[in-house]
Amino acid sequence: MARPIRVAACHAAPVFLSAKATTQKAVSFIKTASKNSANLVIFSETFIPAFPVWSALRAPTQNHDLFKRMAEQSVLADGEEIRALQSAAQENKTYLNVGISERTRYSSGTLFNSNIFIGPDGRVLNLHRKLMPTFFEKLTWAPGDGHGLKVIETPYGNIGNLICGENTNPLARYSLIAEAEQLHISTWPAVWPTRVSDPTSAQETKGNNYDNVAANRIRAAAHCFEAKAFGVLCSGHLDEQAIEIIAAGAPDAEYITNVLKTSQRGATMFLDPTGALIPGFTIDSSTGERKEVNFLQKQEGILYADLHLADCVEGKQYHDVVGGYQRHDIFKLTVNRERQVPIRFHDPPPLPAKKNDQDVL
Repeated sequence: MARPIRVAACHAAPVFLSAKATTQKAVSFIKTASKNSANLVIFSETFIPAFPVWSALRAPTQNHDLFKRMAEQSVLADGEEIRALQSAAQENKTYLNVGISERTRYSSGTLFNSNIFIGPDGRVLNLHRKLMPTFFEKLTWAPGDGHGLKVIETPYGNIGNLICGENTNPLARYSLIAEAEQLHISTWPAVWPTRVSDPTSAQETKGNNYDNVAANRIRAAAHCFEAKAFGVLCSGHLDEQAIEIIAAGAPDAEYITNVLKTSQRGATMFLDPTGALIPGFTIDSSTGERKEVNFLQKQEGILYADLHLADCVEGKQYHDVVGGYQRHDIFKLTVNRERQVPIRFHDPPPLPAKKNDQDVL
């Protein structure tokens, strides 16, 4: 029987739009979690270097400088920031799951909302690119592909992940369930403003703003219930530095600042295979005292939980949606896991060497 896994979900803010400083902060959190016996350390959606929430609040014509900074600070999948994370995983003997904004070598402006999974030996086990950017995210990121729709086998059980809105995609979720997923990681931004009102305006805005906590938990809980898997929701934290950078230079900077300060923050929490909340715990860095909490939301910290992934078996008796509760003769799903690239070069083989090679060129 697999041994229990201690999961550390880091509810943290990046050093906004600084890949190097955010990576250093991540390594610090990893060391802390490792000292507290964590086997898996998780960071939120595009923790390195930031989540581009400015696209929800500022006109695209105002965001050129922010996008340029985002492109400059996004990281290569084999770049120095990832190598630092690989070293941290190896030194602390822990699995890492980190959200990154990934840049590419074939374009100076193509970015992906990606998630990288690193093993305790420092090897990259998976790199998943978000299948489809959600809403205003399309102004920053390109659509990903199916290459990263993979579940990772570990000594503790099978672990998979999806990024934010992908947890609304039934086919993406089914792909992971069909790989015997037992722990599902879902990563989220710190804030998601969709409908806001200006307190200085007499005009009332109809409708409610997006309920970050409820919407995220509903999606994650639905997946846990269908997969009969444990779940961890890891959300980012929004700090004052981020708010200042996002609002700076905007004609309505005061309004943007107010929206960011008053919008509901995302929450970090754990769920069991029925979708029910599992209380986690924090650990005091000075005393080592454990404190039980249901979730982290308004302050930075690390939320821990000890999970026995073998406990996923019981629910499969009721609804095994990829097994005894499925009709494979009726429904068929094909997933293309080929990594998509903009061009494939087929160079001719080198010509044989000649004594007089003046004509070879």
